[in-house]
Amino acid sequence: MSHDLYESITAKVIEMLEGGVAPWRSPILGQSKAGWPKNLTTGREYRGVNVFLLAFTAWTQGYSSSHWLTFRQAKERGGHVKKGEKSSMVVFWKQYATTDRETGEAINVPVLRHYLVFNAEQCEGIAIPDAPSFVPSSFEPVYEAERIVRTYQDAPVIEHGGSKAYYLPKPDRVHVPEPTRFENAEAYYATLFHELAHSTAHSSRLDRGIDRDPAPFGSPDYGKEELVAEMTAAFLCGRCGILPSTIESSAAYLDGWLRAIKSDKRLIVTAAGAAQRAADWIRGIRPGVTVDAGDHPSDQASEEAPVQTSEPTRTDALGPTEAAA
Repeated sequence: MSHDLYESITAKVIEMLEGGVAPWRSPILGQSKAGWPKNLTTGREYRGVNVFLLAFTAWTQGYSSSHWLTFRQAKERGGHVKKGEKSSMVVFWKQYATTDRETGEAINVPVLRHYLVFNAEQCEGIAIPDAPSFVPSSFEPVYEAERIVRTYQDAPVIEHGGSKAYYLPKPDRVHVPEPTRFENAEAYYATLFHELAHSTAHSSRLDRGIDRDPAPFGSPDYGKEELVAEMTAAFLCGRCGILPSTIESSAAYLDGWLRAIKSDKRLIVTAAGAAQRAADWIRGIRPGVTVDAGDHPSDQASEEAPVQTSEPTRTDALGPTEAAA
């Protein structure tokens, strides 16, 4: 892709951001926030630290259901936990009868115990009371987009499921909903490219510090990384011919971040440079390799010449707790 196209895409993003856009609307169908964590079988709400433990897990994993149950409870309801699913811990205090060493009197001592539960969406064969309703979209893969994803060298693990998209730096894993949960194929690939862009920030790739020094949610550095990811997604979508819808959504999504970091006059230039490097990295273009327009490095022999790119300023990684949205 020519550098002029990068500049054109960047200019359109800046124009929409500065001109004001409608609030971003998620392209993921049936997406909702889980309510207060509760046990599916007993209906009892969890209390204390369990509220935070389960609610945070639901947020990071993209669970829409607020219902949880044990492995046994899932079997008793005629279902089962999906293979490979990981449990979450619930803690409680249990009174332990013992004898006071000094007085010899019988006393009860509170002992912290725990058991393991699974979200209802981690199970099969179980009706979920608060499952969001949606009609799966018809998904038709975009050839060029599929090729970009398939040929990403040393790529992170890509998992599908739930209703939330994010990148986890420590395990180097991208998670996105199933393609049919998006409004259309363009929205799916734009979201996937956004998360793959975050993966290029890993220390094993372009090293923007995402796995070593994650930036707090909402901080300027967090906003910079989001801007890089959105521009990268726009560049890659441009390669696939799905540019218009991506630019509109990206600009709206970044409006809030732009307001917070608008004082940095070099932001757009450095972010665009970092995004170009990220898009090139995903496409397999490395320093010292040139690729003709329309060609992929796997399609032809490379030439030993430096890729002409502007050297970006380091954009620190983002949180919270290692999850990049």
